Amino acid sequence: MPRTRSLAWAELKIGLISIFAIFMTIVLIFLLGGEGGLFADTYRIKTVFPNVAGLKPGAPVRLAGIEIGAVESTDLVGEQVEVVMEVPKDRQPMITTSSVASLGSVSLLGEGAVDITASTAGRPIEEWGYVPSGRAAGSLGDVAVQATEGIEELTQVLRDIRAGRGTIGQLFTNDSLYRELDSLVAAAETVAAKVNAGRGTLGRLVNDPAAARSLEGALKDLESVTASIRAGEGTIGKLVNDDAMARNLTSTTANVDVITGRITRGEGTAGALINERELYDRLNSMAGRFDAVVANLQKGEGTAGRLLQDRQLYENMNATMAEMRNLIAAITKDPRKYLTVRVSIF
Repeated sequence: MPRTRSLAWAELKIGLISIFAIFMTIVLIFLLGGEGGLFADTYRIKTVFPNVAGLKPGAPVRLAGIEIGAVESTDLVGEQVEVVMEVPKDRQPMITTSSVASLGSVSLLGEGAVDITASTAGRPIEEWGYVPSGRAAGSLGDVAVQATEGIEELTQVLRDIRAGRGTIGQLFTNDSLYRELDSLVAAAETVAAKVNAGRGTLGRLVNDPAAARSLEGALKDLESVTASIRAGEGTIGKLVNDDAMARNLTSTTANVDVITGRITRGEGTAGALINERELYDRLNSMAGRFDAVVANLQKGEGTAGRLLQDRQLYENMNATMAEMRNLIAAITKDPRKYLTVRVSIF
């Protein structure tokens, strides 16, 4: 009997030690597996995604990048996936209606996680409440989507080039355009060779120091002229810098506007000439009569017309004038011969 009791007590101690070891192992597992430990006060929240990309229960839940909980389950609800998460209760003030839940990754291998943005602006999410979901900026999913879109656009560009669309496509597929471009490059090479050889104005400017100095001198003269203008010298300088001259020019312009306004209204001779039909008709009639007189003169009608057109009359008049000049000269030379005055008294 005493030996049996000793054996039973030994077995009991072994059992108690085993139970204690198992309990301590469980406690250590919970302490190492979660932030809050075994006795932490937790609550459950949910969110929905159109696609969880392989997210599994046990995946970490991070708040502002800090791991605070884990995914408890994932399940299809209609066309979306509902994700249930277990997080510490003390983090509830930071998980509000202004927070956004998005899919993240633990590593580049693609192990999933749920990232929640911290926010105190909204109302805290109650237990079993839904956190608004969205796409995280700069996530691997975004990078993959953008890379896919870029590859598709690049593929479309290559298709357009092969089809001969656009300038690059025409350059690759159009032989005539290639030949024209080749000739243009050859012409540019010829021009560059001539410039290097000092031919032409540009060639002389590049290679001839005298031409460069002349151009430099012209530029200096231009700078001197502009400096004089800025200093108010000369007419242009006064026009640019002298306010009085500008006011005079403005006044002259105003006077011209007044004069043109009066002419438009028909005031004065010029205004009447432009606006009055009667005066225009009279001037037109006078011009017509003048044309008729000129036509008669050209026809040789009348004394003036005959004088212009009759060569014999012109020569007779010319001869008469010559004889009169000779007579006047003779009288002037010997007036007694031609001017004899006799006085008789009866």
